[in-house]
Amino acid sequence: REYVGVDETVDPATSNSYQYAHSYVPGLTCKPFWDIQKDGLTWSKKLSSSYKQIRKEFLDATSDMGKLNQEGNNIWAGALTEEAGSYGEGWSTLVLKDRGIWDEVNCNLFPKTAKLVHNSGIPATEVFFAAMKPNTDIKLHSDFTNFVLTSHLAIDIPENGNNKCRLTIGDETRQWMNGDVMVFDTSVMHDAINETDDTRYILMFRLWHPDLTDAERGALQFIYDSLSVPELLDDNAAVRAAAEEKIEAMRNFPMLKTVTAGFGGGGAKTSKKKKKKGKK
Repeated sequence: REYVGVDETVDPATSNSYQYAHSYVPGLTCKPFWDIQKDGLTWSKKLSSSYKQIRKEFLDATSDMGKLNQEGNNIWAGALTEEAGSYGEGWSTLVLKDRGIWDEVNCNLFPKTAKLVHNSGIPATEVFFAAMKPNTDIKLHSDFTNFVLTSHLAIDIPENGNNKCRLTIGDETRQWMNGDVMVFDTSVMHDAINETDDTRYILMFRLWHPDLTDAERGALQFIYDSLSVPELLDDNAAVRAAAEEKIEAMRNFPMLKTVTAGFGGGGAKTSKKKKKKGKK
């Protein structure tokens, strides 16, 4: 537990600007919100410019929830751990990427979004849509990890611009605005609220902290990989080698049913597949 507040007018005794991180890498910069331009987060501009494409695909896909639930994996799943209980019953997710591994099924339900995120260059370990039900809040909490930052691309914000959907990191509060990208540190105490009568939707990312060295990032990714493929820790060299091939294949960007999506207003083009003769 460490006080990270910078506002001298705020009393540390009443401040929420405290970092709680059980999973901790020493020496990493900690600040509630990161500055998109000053901190050189160039991928954020690409995502912002793709907002309209991502939003349209999202609204189209979620317009038929019966079909989405039938075809997708864990559509709008709630908090999966006891530590995540502060998110409450009003918060749920639809995952495209977890621990560096893309969900091929869900990516094919949102192929333009998946491709745009992949092409943006964001160093994301997790990518998912997050829903927050009407008139609900997320209680004050920490995500307990300082080596990843969190980013939101606002997709569908009820009463956009009226300060009804807000996020507070430490002692600083900002509202979600459609098309805007925010980057912040959720190892700092934070909470959120949706004071409208409609559901708030964002595209959410967990990304490697920019201060991590390549060696540190590789070591942390290996921990994630070992959780997905425990055989990476096997004593048998042949078993480990097979596990390494497996995890490499799992981390590849999936084959998508539609063609490349581009940034900006040009939109994505769809190609027709040629019919093949003979048996598949």
